[in-house]
Amino acid sequence: MSSYASDKAGTIVPFAPTPKPQSDVVADDSGRTIVALLQKAADMAKEDCARAMDLAHKLSFQLRAAEERLREAEADVAHFRDRAARAEQWLLRIHNEVEQTFFQKKEREARNPPR
Repeated sequence: MSSYASDKAGTIVPFAPTPKPQSDVVADDSGRTIVALLQKAADMAKEDCARAMDLAHKLSFQLRAAEERLREAEADVAHFRDRAARAEQWLLRIHNEVEQTFFQKKEREARNPPR
């Protein structure tokens, strides 16, 4: 054999590791971006839910207050309706007594003139 052949065998250089294909890097970046966007969407949904719950609590409190005012107003209406009914009864009684006292007396006098 020649010295040329033995020199070539001793100078073999190993291959460098193959770099990741470009498509794997793009897929990793896309995956990270998607996960980040999903996290952002989840955070926004939590904030929206918290705002909705706060508004629901506020409206619930206002509704309870309005219902309480309504109950008070209904009680006032019942009270004043009762007072109005009693006042009407008194007015009717007064009217009847005035009729009996003044107008029946005049009718009696008109029927029986003094002699």
